Amino acid sequence: MQETRRAARQRRRRRGLMVGSAAGLAVTGLLVCLVITMQPDGSRNAGPAPATAVADSQETPAPTSPEKKPATASPSAASATPSAGTASPTASATTPKASATPSAVPTSASPRTATATSSLAGRIRPKSTYQGVATVYQAGVGDGACSYGPSDDMMIAAMNTTDYETSAACGAYVLVRAANGASVTVKITNECPLPCAPGQLDLSEQAFAKLVPVSTGRIAITWSLLSSDTAGTISIRYKIGSSAYWCGIQAIGHRNPLARLEVRTSGGWRQLTRTDYNYFLSPDGSGCGGAIRLTDIYGERLTVNGIAVRPDVVQPTGVQFARH
Repeated sequence: MQETRRAARQRRRRRGLMVGSAAGLAVTGLLVCLVITMQPDGSRNAGPAPATAVADSQETPAPTSPEKKPATASPSAASATPSAGTASPTASATTPKASATPSAVPTSASPRTATATSSLAGRIRPKSTYQGVATVYQAGVGDGACSYGPSDDMMIAAMNTTDYETSAACGAYVLVRAANGASVTVKITNECPLPCAPGQLDLSEQAFAKLVPVSTGRIAITWSLLSSDTAGTISIRYKIGSSAYWCGIQAIGHRNPLARLEVRTSGGWRQLTRTDYNYFLSPDGSGCGGAIRLTDIYGERLTVNGIAVRPDVVQPTGVQFARH
């Protein structure tokens, strides 16, 4: 009997333990459910990824936002970011191009002034200083390649072939300066052939002596073009052999270098070709004996009428170019 009671007590204890264990398990399960319920779900745990995507989407419209492009800090700040930096230099490169256009306007405007001078002047241009050497030659009676003939004024010089430029330098007045401070004004009447170098002037003995003793032979100089204040009026001369069928025309005594010589024909003004001996030729005789129009390197035009075809006769015109 006692053993029967003891076995019954043990069975009750085991049932109590089982019930307690079951209850404990139930409570544990309930707690687990509560924890799971309060925990964020999987889509919220993935929240940082969409947040990053949102940040990316905010950067995507940034290049298209026009407000930040005009800001001065924008290009420099963007240049620190490689992706934005690529777009930013493009925008900043566009800005210099736009700003270069206005700066190009003054640049192209300054040649406009030069158009009336430098384009007609050729190599020897007003308001320019040239460096070279001065040598000396015996000028004789003063005649030379420019075909002016003998001269009473021996302040003359021969221009090197390059700057002579097919007689374009003929009649030009040039101020020559030496290193010692001495200077002399000469008229170009001749050509100094090779080996005379660009910038070189071969002065008459009389002109060279105004700078240094003739025995010096060769000195460094600078020279510049002058618009002479001593010139009288211009004369016209037809070349020997000229007629109504062929003629050569020369202008003498022009204050400024001559850029063009034209003759009036039935078809209008015709520009004649200049020779290296300083005559302008009309090979077919058109315009010979008619009106002549002279243009200097500054663009001034003088029209001369009434000059007959009289070969080798110097005929005055009474006109002269303005001084500059």
